[in-house]
Amino acid sequence: MAKKKKQKYYVVWFGNPAGIYDSWEKCKKAIQGISGAQYKSFETLPEAKIAFQKEYVDYKGKNTKKKKILTSEELQRIGEPNLYSIAVDAASSGNPGKMEYRGVDTQTHKELFRQGPFMQGTNNVGEFLALVHGLAFLKQQQSDRMIYSDSRIAMGWVRRKKCNTKLKRTSQNKKIFELITRAETWLKNNTYTTKIVKWETKAWGEIPADFGRK
Repeated sequence: MAKKKKQKYYVVWFGNPAGIYDSWEKCKKAIQGISGAQYKSFETLPEAKIAFQKEYVDYKGKNTKKKKILTSEELQRIGEPNLYSIAVDAASSGNPGKMEYRGVDTQTHKELFRQGPFMQGTNNVGEFLALVHGLAFLKQQQSDRMIYSDSRIAMGWVRRKKCNTKLKRTSQNKKIFELITRAETWLKNNTYTTKIVKWETKAWGEIPADFGRK
């Protein structure tokens, strides 16, 4: 039996129009084409209503989910992220569903590359493609920056040079499988010195490349 998808609510402070939406598709329509759109998802309607009465700046960059509070010793051990780096992430509306990925400058959040959306993809596949794209990007730029990912699965696939997805090939996701083949080929035919590091979400919040759809 398929697990029922948890209901989420989306607050749009600056969009066309602003308001509270009960699905990502409705929210997306309200922010599409809006430069500097301000929006965020919430777990419950009451939380969304409270947020809508406040300012976007009160929630920008904050994860509204309850998180484990790290001890001072844990925070000291983890330290701060290296801003001389890039960060990659992916988003998928469904599993499978519309998938896209991107890479950004960790310090400035400037978008460096973005691909998609692609039909019938998964988040794990997107994370893998984002990492390989990031590695190729940094090698092309002859950059010694490190690369952050919040996906241990994707990092493992990159180490093994194999996208171990269970995603079924269909006529709709043909492009995704072409990208997977290209990424695997790149990994087998190229060497790199780029350091791949796990983004510590519990200590630093969402990865800078996050699409803000949680």
